[in-house]
Amino acid sequence: MRTCVFLAAVLLLAPVLSIPAAQEAPFDTIIRNGTVYDGTGGLPVKADVGVRGDMIAAVGNLRGAEAKNVVDATGLAVSPGFINMLSWATASLLVDGRSQSDIRQGVTTEVMGEGKSMGPLNEEMKRRLPSEQRDLKFDVAWTSLSEYLQHLEKRGVSPNVASFLGAGTVREYVLGLGDRKPAPAELERMCELVRVEMEGGALGIGSSLAYAPDMFASTEELIALCRVASKHGGMYISHVRSEGSRLVESVAELIRISREASIPAEIYHLKAGGQSNWPKMDQVISMINGARKEGLRITADVYLYTASSNRLSSRLPAWAHDGGDQALLKRLRDPSERAKISREMHRHGPMAKTLLIGFHADRLRPLTGKTLEEVAGMRGRDEVETMLDLVVEDQAATRVVTFVMSEENIRKALRNPWVSLGSDGISMAAEGVFLLSSTHPRAYGNFARLLGKYVREENLLTLSEAVRRLSGLPAENLKLDRRGLLKAGCFADIAVFDPKRIADRATYERPHQYAAGMEHVFVNGVQVLKSGEHTGATPGRALWGPGRKRQGFLP
Repeated sequence: MRTCVFLAAVLLLAPVLSIPAAQEAPFDTIIRNGTVYDGTGGLPVKADVGVRGDMIAAVGNLRGAEAKNVVDATGLAVSPGFINMLSWATASLLVDGRSQSDIRQGVTTEVMGEGKSMGPLNEEMKRRLPSEQRDLKFDVAWTSLSEYLQHLEKRGVSPNVASFLGAGTVREYVLGLGDRKPAPAELERMCELVRVEMEGGALGIGSSLAYAPDMFASTEELIALCRVASKHGGMYISHVRSEGSRLVESVAELIRISREASIPAEIYHLKAGGQSNWPKMDQVISMINGARKEGLRITADVYLYTASSNRLSSRLPAWAHDGGDQALLKRLRDPSERAKISREMHRHGPMAKTLLIGFHADRLRPLTGKTLEEVAGMRGRDEVETMLDLVVEDQAATRVVTFVMSEENIRKALRNPWVSLGSDGISMAAEGVFLLSSTHPRAYGNFARLLGKYVREENLLTLSEAVRRLSGLPAENLKLDRRGLLKAGCFADIAVFDPKRIADRATYERPHQYAAGMEHVFVNGVQVLKSGEHTGATPGRALWGPGRKRQGFLP
């Protein structure tokens, strides 16, 4: 990465590099006549890009040079491939490695691990994982997180893949799904798991503190895990404990973890949920800027829609999740326990608009696309009782979209130079098994939406700065080796798009629609999108954090 940054500085001084064709071997690919946005946020330059093997070999005037594959990028932007800071493609890439919804937006790297990661797995977790599968079915052929990433690479995936180690996964491995504090020996074992997975290539610790079992972790427990990750060059990234009534306190907790563990920290999908909490965004941004002035490396990512998405069961009180989904369902089948949950839910007042987008039970699928309010009316029940009924009937699998955020707060977040993007969605295809359920439009449009709505239409960011947020900034935060910049000596992850046409097309009503305007995409020098269509190529690789020494052997 440092080499690429140095080359970026050189290019700013000499933006057009002349490559004498006679002195150079032929390129595998030349992208000609495009406008190059190099990922640094600097001014674009008219230049050609030459690729040999998996590397960018030259950027500049390549007139007369030869190549097996020539792409005419006249009128198009040429940039580094985009990095999805929050991907839930963990299962979808096992089913369909093409990653179509993201590749068609220029995403060349999927970063996973929000609280739950695909390793490490103990025997009980390996037994439970298949039973939790819904529409997407796969065999569990790995144990450690590094083995999972290598499994993806071996199977064949179009994008690169990387992952944080889930704090909830570490907790589940040692403590199970219950709400209890680890004993000293158990915490030591959890820290040892972190060491092993960091040496195996995890990017750091990822938590999702609004959901079980992560929500059962104390701040001190998280600090202990993060201290180990910090020793291996990792970072901490978190869905903070509350995005609503206790948002300010939750951001303060993340800053404290960063300070006491000496670790960079990022907030997943920075937002203020619920209209009464919208004014808190100004204070939160001020807190982050204050921490950064103090020297703490605090960053954030966002998705660009005013609705969130999660499981319907996540709305139930924290205590009801003690022991996992089966324990939750047992409580809901107990009349006295259900009444206690219902009373607590009713005290929260009216619910935000909630769209039902995914069911496991076939008999419930006709409700897809309806609101919770509509289903309550159909059933003659209030919304809380309807919600609890659906959780039981669908074995806690129902997924929803909830409209709780402010458009103006999205703009406030985007104005900060430390904000990158994450879809918080599955990377999928508009075909086959993926059509069995609806989804959030962010799965198909988050990155194109930045370039279309917020750059071209609203001029909130320059195109150069938007490309930096999608590539150079996240690569730097994650310490990815020679990724995120379009420079000679960096890996050839490249997006070629039409700045006048790029746009998201997915809607809440019709989410399974690919974005428009992305013309060509290369991953590790191999073309995976050609003239807007997927080539079927799967050149993606596992990308490793800075602490990687070996494939992990679990204690």
